[in-house]
Amino acid sequence: MTAFSSGRLAEAAGVNHQTLRYYERRGLLSEPDRTPGGHRLYPPEALTVLRMIKAAQRLGFTLDEISDLLDARRRGLGARREPGLRDRVATKLAEVEARIADLGVIRDTLRSALDFGCDDLLTCAHAPSCPIPFAAAAEDASCGSC
Repeated sequence: MTAFSSGRLAEAAGVNHQTLRYYERRGLLSEPDRTPGGHRLYPPEALTVLRMIKAAQRLGFTLDEISDLLDARRRGLGARREPGLRDRVATKLAEVEARIADLGVIRDTLRSALDFGCDDLLTCAHAPSCPIPFAAAAEDASCGSC
């Protein structure tokens, strides 16, 4: 396969042109070769890297985390053991499961608020039986240095 121009690569990867430049500045995407006229020419592997970046983002990895994964891959197996993909995926999975548990609590609290009939913020803030923790927040705010 031949090299990609910026426009062709962006289109093939489903990103915009500025994303390519941003990823280059961040070191996620290697700086491409240039034509004698100064146009960027990306190798076919750049498309694979872009697709991997987008897939990792959809799984919740940040660009910093993706950068670390790419750097570890580029360095290969050094003398020092660094967390690999398996370890990082396990960590990300634990984070996602914790978020899901938190969202479950939020969902249940919001359902209880609907069942309770919460309709006014100030009324609920002073109702001790309101399932939304407004009352605790109101007490904390009025407590001062308690």
